Amino acid sequence: MEEKIKVGFVSLGCPKNLLNTERMLSLLANDGFELVAEETEADVVVINTCAFIESAKKEAIDNILDVAWLKEHHTLKGIVVTGCLPQRYGEEIFKELPEVNCILGTGSFDRICEAVRAAYEGRSFRAVDPVERCALGGERVVTTPAHFAYLQIAEGCDNCCTYCVIPSLRGRYRSRPMGELLEEAKELASLGVRELCLVAQDTTRYGEDLYGTYCLDSLLTALSEIDGIEWLRVLYCYPDRITDGLIDVFANNPKVVKYIDLPIQHIDDEILRRMNRRDTRAGIEEVVRKLRERVDGIILRTTVIVGFPGETEKQFGELRDFLKETRFERLGAFAYSREEGTPAYDLPDQVPEKTKQKRLDILMAQQERIHNECNERFLGRTLKVLCEGYDQVAERFYGRSYADAYDIDGKIYFSSPRIVREGEFVDVTVGEVLDYDLLGRAN
Repeated sequence: MEEKIKVGFVSLGCPKNLLNTERMLSLLANDGFELVAEETEADVVVINTCAFIESAKKEAIDNILDVAWLKEHHTLKGIVVTGCLPQRYGEEIFKELPEVNCILGTGSFDRICEAVRAAYEGRSFRAVDPVERCALGGERVVTTPAHFAYLQIAEGCDNCCTYCVIPSLRGRYRSRPMGELLEEAKELASLGVRELCLVAQDTTRYGEDLYGTYCLDSLLTALSEIDGIEWLRVLYCYPDRITDGLIDVFANNPKVVKYIDLPIQHIDDEILRRMNRRDTRAGIEEVVRKLRERVDGIILRTTVIVGFPGETEKQFGELRDFLKETRFERLGAFAYSREEGTPAYDLPDQVPEKTKQKRLDILMAQQERIHNECNERFLGRTLKVLCEGYDQVAERFYGRSYADAYDIDGKIYFSSPRIVREGEFVDVTVGEVLDYDLLGRAN
């Protein structure tokens, strides 16, 4: 009997990338390959990469070089690099990283079986097809904990922010049909998934290309009727597409957690214009006001960029003061990354790296105080917590409440008079704030 080729995976980047990894795992498993958890056990390692900003590219290259050591000093026979890095740089990868056998772009991940066989045999293989070529959806091997899964509702982006390479890496915006999403969600629920997290480059635009109108509110309502799914969470919501109907769903549907990820990137109108964002300060302030007035207890998360070309000290100060006044409960801040192939790359008045880092440090120090003060609001309160396991070092169970997204935000560590199973919901009374986490006791 022919020995199976053993394949290991390294998945980098965002949840959308992880979903591509899960689909490649399914294709390989269905074609008779053996999937292994440890790279040292693999004949071929697949590295699914991100190339959104410089730090992501560096992480991808570092991982390739780490795996290449196994090829030189261990039994590894081949390396396949997939995803955004080959989509962006193509043949350059072979020139700069000769240890790599095969590359697949974001429009070619369905050719993973060909690539792995070629790598196993020591052959080169290249497929960087048009980014819209691969069908959306399909079978997956879910790699997240059994109680949690991502649901990709769309792919690509048409927003064309001047700092962003995503449209060239992921293609135009394409929503998945609602019926297809409901079937996938039902299957996930049957596997024990309790929380579904909806992702896309822009979730609030969902349905416009298929149905002529924004349909995220309708999709959430339909998903909430699926037995077994208890939490629905939404990431990557553009402020200018937050409709009154969507706010009503957040306010009134008990399965839609009162948490919304609302990336604003900046607050100064001139910076927003140069970023090619459709938002204005007035519009952002209005949607924040509506959400907080109409959705009791909502947790708002945002992301911002400091050091965009031409950002003055005054404009940075405006952003800093806005964040201090608005007090987003969760915040991700990033120094602008100058990426070739984007309009912002050639903008005048590039901000020095030292200045960008200083501004980033100022924002993060400010947000740490805000985050802790927001967490103090939970002291003495009882929260519904989704248990994610037991920490042997802390000697406590841990999980998340509605206020924290999987693999992004903090956790709640709690003691319990009984064993709490992973994936079980439990009521926890919060007694202490510990940095970005909470401590409590199960009732």
